Amino acid sequence: MKWQGRRGSNNIEDRRASGGTRRAGGIGGVGAIVLLLAGWYFGVDVSGFIGDGGGSVGSSQQTQMTPQDEQAAQFVSVTLAVTEEVWADVFRAQVGETYVPPTLVLFKGATQSACGGASAATGPFYCPPEKKVFLDTDFFTTMSKRLGASGDFASAYVVAHEVAHYVQDQLGILGQANQIRSQVSETQSNEISVRIELQADCFSGIWAKAAQSKFGSVERGDIAEAMNAAKQIGDDTLQRNAGQRVTPEGFTHGTSEQRQRWFARGFESGNLGDCDTFSTTRL
Repeated sequence: MKWQGRRGSNNIEDRRASGGTRRAGGIGGVGAIVLLLAGWYFGVDVSGFIGDGGGSVGSSQQTQMTPQDEQAAQFVSVTLAVTEEVWADVFRAQVGETYVPPTLVLFKGATQSACGGASAATGPFYCPPEKKVFLDTDFFTTMSKRLGASGDFASAYVVAHEVAHYVQDQLGILGQANQIRSQVSETQSNEISVRIELQADCFSGIWAKAAQSKFGSVERGDIAEAMNAAKQIGDDTLQRNAGQRVTPEGFTHGTSEQRQRWFARGFESGNLGDCDTFSTTRL
């Protein structure tokens, strides 16, 4: 991905100077591993599920920035700036509205959000009450070494996916879907969650297509990196890699094949209307 030399975003809230607040508690076993893997990539805050109610331990520490940290921050800033320009164009052309970009919170170690604690366990996530995306800069290393999804465009895919959840929020989709989720069974809620996540994958494909045509920033092999990332974080792949039996009723993000296919659909189309995962009978 060609990103060096491009402008960065002004919508970055950098909390990396402080290590943040550490959270107590947690459970062990394979069940926790599955939750952590799901949270590590494109997930939501899973601390409420893995914590034991102990809450915060009320200490913070200074965190020293490395050259790798600074490069990661610059990369995220540039990637966020590209999402801002792409979605401004898409909203103007396809929605007839003005796109108001979200804030992205960079942290290292742990921090707090209105959606709960943010840490290496929770992974990147979008917090609707704050209209903010939360990202630990160490996550890119986790993604490459633990999830087998390496490459700068795979990392850009992370940012694009979380911003896509904000896009869903601004379009009114996310709020309606989550309201319905709160009124149905756990199985039905999971099914809706899958549709939310697959639509975000499709929106990420729209972003990639526009980044390629508008800025020429997509290089040979970049889309393959994104497709591999989508494969590695499919619910079925995560369950298998955790040594678990594949249980579709427990899926919250979609299979590897589904995530790849919906990203590809957005990339090929570039149209929001083709990312309607809520009315289709074939996910």
